[in-house]
Amino acid sequence: MTPVKRILLVDDEAPLRQSLAEQLRLHDGFETEEAETAAQALAMVRNGHFDAILIGEGSPGLIGDGPPGLDGQALCRLIRGEGVRSPVILLTAAGAPPCAPAGLDEAGATECLARPFRLGVLLTRLRTLLRQFEQTEDAELAIGPYRFRPAVKQLVDAAAGRTIRLTEKEAAILRYLLRAGAKVTGRDELLGAVWGYNAGVDTHTLETHVYRLRQKLEADPANARILITEPGGYRLVT
Repeated sequence: MTPVKRILLVDDEAPLRQSLAEQLRLHDGFETEEAETAAQALAMVRNGHFDAILIGEGSPGLIGDGPPGLDGQALCRLIRGEGVRSPVILLTAAGAPPCAPAGLDEAGATECLARPFRLGVLLTRLRTLLRQFEQTEDAELAIGPYRFRPAVKQLVDAAAGRTIRLTEKEAAILRYLLRAGAKVTGRDELLGAVWGYNAGVDTHTLETHVYRLRQKLEADPANARILITEPGGYRLVT
């Protein structure tokens, strides 16, 4: 089981929004939240992290109580202005002209998808963009109360207003355990993934790094709630 990705779906057309949200929720790995107006969407991105955002482009109802004339592209610009770097897909109305690259760049959208579209096409694009984003310096992944930034080897605790620096090996351990999801990762597997073949490295080295990680991650390192020891290995609770 892979870590759940939080998706924000913004569209003023309730039947379309609710139908798409229900379909996404049927697929493992996605947790979908809905916003009907631009004001709701902005409040939600200010109060929580989303791994990707889907916006019904050109919906006049997105004005809500926001500025007159606000559409999907304008909302995307406002979201980018809040510091959000996650992928944003504009869902264009049926019959609308195709998105021009210049328009996407100006709005800050990652790409657009024309309606009507098959759910499988959306899921493929969404998963591809999420994988690509995870390899960038802007990527943030959820681990307990933290946002993990693997490219810069940091854990961000927004509630406490602090940033925790990680070593290269600590970041690699977290990255590998995140990919494993709820599955227990064996010690030998983790050693091989992080250190490669090295006759001088044994499980004691791994246990030392896990101990140090817990000092940074856990409120009570002696009673771990995030980086869990299981029979034969380790597991992350995200």
